Amino acid sequence: MIIDHPIFTEILLPFLLVFVLIFAILQKTKILGDDKKQIDALISLAVGLILIGFKTPREFIVNLMPWLAVGAAVILVFLILYGFVAGDLSGKNIPSWMKIVFGILAGLFTIGVVIYVGGFWDNISHYFSGGDSIWMELILLVIIVGAILIVVLTGKKE
Repeated sequence: MIIDHPIFTEILLPFLLVFVLIFAILQKTKILGDDKKQIDALISLAVGLILIGFKTPREFIVNLMPWLAVGAAVILVFLILYGFVAGDLSGKNIPSWMKIVFGILAGLFTIGVVIYVGGFWDNISHYFSGGDSIWMELILLVIIVGAILIVVLTGKKE
């Protein structure tokens, strides 16, 4: 099948993603001036071709993008389930707590995926699981105390 061929998955798609992303950023920020589409396109082309030339950054992007799809699917499922309970989710009806929770979860998910895809997870797990389990207990204690503080401090005062 052509979609899973290495030329498509390791060259064409990463190049296209980076090219379009850099082009969109340059067009939106207008760093090089208004109506400079040709210059923006040339710079985007150069960055995309440089990406293809280096294996490690290309593999990082190729391994990171499926996790973006997983994160988006998880958010979609949550919103569908929340919509069954809460009703309309359009525009101003989204509660502020939900925006905060999604922001925190998206940040934690992104950090976790970058740690995993970047290959840092093995180092971190080896460090924390190496003879002493005191670190894991301390992390768990900090998480529990943090959750209690969040609940107590954000609760309604009577």
